[in-house]
Amino acid sequence: MDNIVVEKSYRFAVRIVKMCKKLDAEKSPRVITTQVLKSGTSIGANISEAQHAQSKKDFIAKIHISLKETSETKYWLRLLKDTDYISNKEFDSLFSDVVELERIITAISKTAQNNL
Repeated sequence: MDNIVVEKSYRFAVRIVKMCKKLDAEKSPRVITTQVLKSGTSIGANISEAQHAQSKKDFIAKIHISLKETSETKYWLRLLKDTDYISNKEFDSLFSDVVELERIITAISKTAQNNL
């Protein structure tokens, strides 16, 4: 797997953690903060796991989980923006990053499935 996706997903997770830390300090809804923290950090965690997959099928399964987490993260980010817990500027930056990750992970998934 290309290290670019590992690095990008890690940097995204760091940004998510920092955002959630700020949201916690501002007394934002705990359930939303917890959900976006879980999904936003899970993207990179599953990519890291995929690097040590036991088989091609295991690799694809981990990549698919990562892809699902990008979708969930997009949902929570939209909700945070639309309920005025994050600014449009913060949303645009984070959303752009998660969409980029989604594109990269989708390409990795398709390549892996074609090589199966």
